[in-house]
Parts: sequence; C-alpha cells; structure tokens
Amino acid sequence: MLARSAAARLSRLASASSRHRRSSLRAVLCSTSAPLADPSSRRSSEFAMRSDAWGLPGSWTRAFPVATSTHPPLFNITMAARPKYSFAFPYGILAFFISPYACLFMSQAETTEMAWDGIVGAVDAARQYKQQIVESEHLMKALLEQKDGLARKFFAKAGIDNTSVLQATYEFISQQPKVVGDTSGPILGQNLVNLFDNAKKFKKEFGDDFLSIEHLVLAFFSDKRFGQQLFKNLKLIEKERRNALTAVCGNQRVTNQNPEGKYEALEKCCSDLTELTKRGKLDLVIGRDDEVRHCIQILSRRTNNNLVIIGEPGVGKTAIVEGLAHRIVRGDVPELLLDRKVSHLFGYGSLVVWAKFCGDFEERLKAVLKEVSAFNGHIILFIDEIHTVVGAGFTGGAMDAGNLLKPMLGQGELRCIVATTLNEYRKYIETDAALERRFQQVYCGPPSVEDTISILRGLRERYELHHGVKISDSALVAAAVLSNRYITERCLPDKAIDLIDEAAAELKMEITSMPTELVEVDRAALKLEMEKLSLKIDADEASIECLCKLEADLASLKETQKELTEQWDQEKSLMTKIRSIKEELIPFNSIDRVNLEMESAEREYDLNRAAELKSGTLISLQRQLQEADQKLAEFRQSGKSMLREEVTDFDISGIVSKWTGLSDPNRPIASFMFMGPTGVGKTELAKALAGYLFNTENALVRIDMSEYMEKHAVSRLVGALPGYVGYEEDGQLTEIVR
Repeated sequence: MLARSAAARLSRLASASSRHRRSSLRAVLCSTSAPLADPSSRRSSEFAMRSDAWGLPGSWTRAFPVATSTHPPLFNITMAARPKYSFAFPYGILAFFISPYACLFMSQAETTEMAWDGIVGAVDAARQYKQQIVESEHLMKALLEQKDGLARKFFAKAGIDNTSVLQATYEFISQQPKVVGDTSGPILGQNLVNLFDNAKKFKKEFGDDFLSIEHLVLAFFSDKRFGQQLFKNLKLIEKERRNALTAVCGNQRVTNQNPEGKYEALEKCCSDLTELTKRGKLDLVIGRDDEVRHCIQILSRRTNNNLVIIGEPGVGKTAIVEGLAHRIVRGDVPELLLDRKVSHLFGYGSLVVWAKFCGDFEERLKAVLKEVSAFNGHIILFIDEIHTVVGAGFTGGAMDAGNLLKPMLGQGELRCIVATTLNEYRKYIETDAALERRFQQVYCGPPSVEDTISILRGLRERYELHHGVKISDSALVAAAVLSNRYITERCLPDKAIDLIDEAAAELKMEITSMPTELVEVDRAALKLEMEKLSLKIDADEASIECLCKLEADLASLKETQKELTEQWDQEKSLMTKIRSIKEELIPFNSIDRVNLEMESAEREYDLNRAAELKSGTLISLQRQLQEADQKLAEFRQSGKSMLREEVTDFDISGIVSKWTGLSDPNRPIASFMFMGPTGVGKTELAKALAGYLFNTENALVRIDMSEYMEKHAVSRLVGALPGYVGYEEDGQLTEIVR
C-alpha cells in the first residue's frame, strides 16, 4: 500500500515538473539507510541517508527529524534540481527510476529475505564493477555468492557445475562497459525488469505468497541477455528444471520470508545411518542381538510400530539402532524392512540452530516429519535424546513438539525409534499417556564384563588404526574389569571404551614425541656446545687442551645423535606405512563390503571388477601389510627400537588411577573400616598397619568415639568456640595434625 501510494505521488509530481526533471535515471536503496538514533524511541529521531552507500551525489543527502511511530520510518529524498519536490519512501523499499516519468518499486515485504539480499547484492555488484546499469548477470553473481544459497543447490541438483557458472558470470560482467567518474547512480536494465516479471509469473503459478530465489532462478532460463546464452549448451528441459526445484524445495509453498529453513530439512537435520554403513563409516555392533531382534519385531507390526529404547547413558542405545542399520544393509531383516533407510535426527540442537523467531523450531520439525511421511514408510526416523524434543518449543502459543509427533504416530504415517534415559522417560513421556501408548518399550541395560570384553575386541581394530598403535588383549580385559570396579558413576561399555581410547591416545602422543634417549643426547650436546663457547674465550694452555677433548666428545655425541635420529625416523616411517595400508583395507573390513560389491559387479556382468575384488586389490594390500609388519618386527628384534607400540594393562591401570584420583599424592592412601566384637584385635590391627606404613606405631592417632557421645563433646576435637571455657587450648585432633 505504501509502495503504491509513493509510486502514484512520484508519477504525479514527475508529470507536473517534467521540463525541470533531470533526465538521468537513478536507483535509491532505502533499506541500507543508517539511523543516527534509536528508531524505536518515542521522541523525534534523526536519520541520515549515506550517499557513499548508494553512489548518490552529496546534494541528495540531508539529515532531518522524523516523528517516530508504530509505522515504518519514512525517509524524505529531496532532489537537487528542484528542492521543493520531496518524495517519501518507506523503510525497506527499493525504488528504480527507469524513466523521467516512471519508477519501479520493489518492497522487501514482497520478497523472501535471501531474495531481497540477492537484489541488493545485484546493485552492489554493479557498483563494484563500476557499471551503471544493473542487469541479470549482476543478480546471478549475487545469488551464486550467497553462502548455502538456494541457487547453488538448484544448479547442483540439475547437474550444473556452480564454479563454471560463476566463472562465466564473472567473465560476462567484466566485458560490459564501465562508467568512470561521477555518475548518476545505478539504473535498472530492461532485461532485469523482464526477469522480475517472469519471476512474479512463477510465483503466481506456484501459489506462493512471496517472491523467492527459485522464482528468480527459473526466470533466468528465459533471460535473453545472459541466461539463455549461459545455459544454451546444457539442454536442460523444463521438466528437468522442475524436478531439480522439487528436489531442493520439495512441494512446499513459500508462506513466509524465510522458507529456506524448511528446504531439505531431512538432509540438514538428519544423517542416513544405512548410507554410512555402506560406506564403512559405522563401527561394528557386537552383541545386543536380542534388543535388535526386538526392535525388528516391533517395526514389523501393522500398528503401534514405534518404539522407545530406555537405558542409562553410555549403555549402547544408539548402538542398537546402528545394529539395525547394519542388518538392513546385509538384508538380514524381514521383507517389510528391506531397502528401508534409517535417518538419525540429531535432536533439539539441529532443529533450533536455524531458528530465529518464535515458531521456527516447530516449522523445522514439521518440515522434517513431512519429508519423512512423503516416503511412505521407507524411512525409519531415529530421534536420540527424545526428552530434548518432547516439551521443547512450548513458549506462549508455540506448539509442543510432542503434539506434532502424536498425530503422525497414531495414523501410522511415521515409523519412529526414540531413545531416552529412564529418569527422562518418567519425567517427559510417562506423564503424557497419549504419547506413551504410541511407543513400545525396549529396555537396554548395561552389558556384563564378559560382553564388554567382546565389544572391546570388536572395536580394537578401529582404535588401533585411528591411533596408529597396537592394543593388547590384556589391556582390553583390564579396561573392562577395572572400569567396572573403580569407575562407578558411569556405565559399561562406555567407560571401558573411553579407557582404551585414552590409553591409546597417550601412547600415540609418546610415539610422535621425541624419544627419551634422543632427548637426553640432545641436552648433552647442547651442554657441550655451551661449554665449548665458554672455553674459546680463554686462551691459556689448559683451556686449549680441555677444548680439544671437548670437541672430540662433542663429535662422538653428534654421531650418536645422528644414528638415533635415523633409527627413530626409520621406525616411524614403517609404522606410518602400516597405518596407511590398514586405512586402505577399511572398505574391505566393513560388513560384507567386498561380497556386496562382488555381487553387484557380477549382476552387471562387470567381470573385471569382480575378479579385482576377489583376488586383486585385497590380496595386494594384505601382502604389503604382511611385508611391512615383518620389516618392523625384524627392526625391533635387532635391538634398535626406540618406540613402544602396544597398549598394555599397565597403561590402563595408570589411566584408572588418574581418573579416580588414586595417583594424587595429597590424598589419603586408603580408608578402612574394621568391624567385629570387642576384643578381637581391631585396634591392634590398626597399630600394625601404622607400623608397616610409617615404621612406628606412634603414627597412629587413637580417638575413642564412645567418649564423644554428647553433642558438646566435639569441641574437644577441634577446640572450644570463642567465649567458652578452654578457648585458648587446642583441640586433641587439630593439635596432633598441626
């Protein structure tokens, strides 16, 4: 409404003063105005328009008071030729003077945020290249340079290289004429006007409420100046363009000014566990067969086929879902679940990270659920930490995320697996009876020590490869046993896995650092160098004789240093080579990866590929690994080894002592409680223990608690309070300790 009234006013005034109007065409960008004061204040504020931001003459710029109200602030633009003609433009209006009598208005309220940024960027691009006419190539440059922009995604889905398109755009812009010196500001080109008209037609065709980037991109293909020339060799038909647009935007209408937050919501907020399994990115899942089988049974039901996995942190709830993904890839599931995808929703954080306004969280979650339901049950949605989603977003009119899930779960549109802890389940899900009855419970308890050892053995190869060290079986057993005994605040197998990871990282740091022997030789050589410099100052006979001996020792030390450095480098290179070969073997060590690829090659009659997988690459890598291992073993048998390559149970014990604080020298050695009837020797045992630890029984402080039954008797231990009798005397316990 403001735009239309401003345009009408401008047209009337321009007609009345056509002989006085300047014939130059100007573009006025009001959205970049810089307020001099807070526009939200109730009193009058001053605003200034910056001519340097718009490329306008200085005479066009003036500061003036504006009475602030609830309406958008208005900026009076006074023309230099006829100061009496003053025009009011609302904040957020882009006005292009396309003739002495006509002005094209574009309001920010009519476009999405990213589309508006692209239009503003087109004006900036023209100014950057010192070009007066803003054309379609400037808009293309602005859209392609947007970070995570929709235009880049559209071209990628259509099979068009964004880099080549951007490079062609740069070249085309650089070939256009430039204006040097004082100019009258940017002018809107006729081709860009036509592009905007075509974009508005697409907007009307799609039934959208705002002009968005997809409308501008589709309009580029009919742009006679630059678009048709750019895409003429691509032969991208209309249907393929629409398919690429659907792949990026789905079938969602543009109903707000930030629709990009809902596009590709499944890709932004979820990871495909089945695809990660095929690529060998997920660790093997050892055990949990009963829980995985129970999950498959529930998912195969006709109704109530959603489940919640309940267990303490670290027991392996996520591993159960990863085990399901492994089975789907292997085909070890009922026919109903074959070729299904398991998408892992990252939780509340992934949904709220793009949210800027109230309601954005719910819109993002609805977009994810809508995309999942569009696959007609071919996607199994896994929501970890469901308690962060259920109950989230409930702030003054916003819908609870749990209420978004319930209708889809009840109608069978969604196959969903959620995970949470027992306490959070009781707090958030059990209190909502409607939500609770839609999930079947699968309890996941901590594994036994024996099962934990099996899990660690299954994970050992991955951790050896990551850290470049070996992990002994005794270290695995010690990690499971000691963590279960001493680390009580966490659950198996998580705490045992962390022990192995920590010990391997510590050994890796020791290997990559300079060996102790080499450090000592370097220090000794540095000491002799300093002594040599000191002796050179003195010219007496004793100093010269000592200097000659010192140089001989230094030469011998340098030779030892060189020899040790060569041995260290040789051993490190062998270990690095072994690690690189193992990394190449990763795809062959994943779950039936070789067999799957061989079967696929045989079905496609690619016999060369099948033969290579069966006896080519795998056999060659195994042979190289065996040779490298043999060389490293021979090197260490020769007694030249300087590095320790294996994590042992001794390393695990050290990590446990560090974590539990047993290695702290300021902590007590131990605390004992002796229980037994009177006269059996409890006090004598304490005296014997003191004599063993401190070589004297006098190190024992004996306090008979039967003497401190009264409430006030505690003052005898720590001393009386100020003002009481005996305040000057020390307490029995404090005096002995002091």
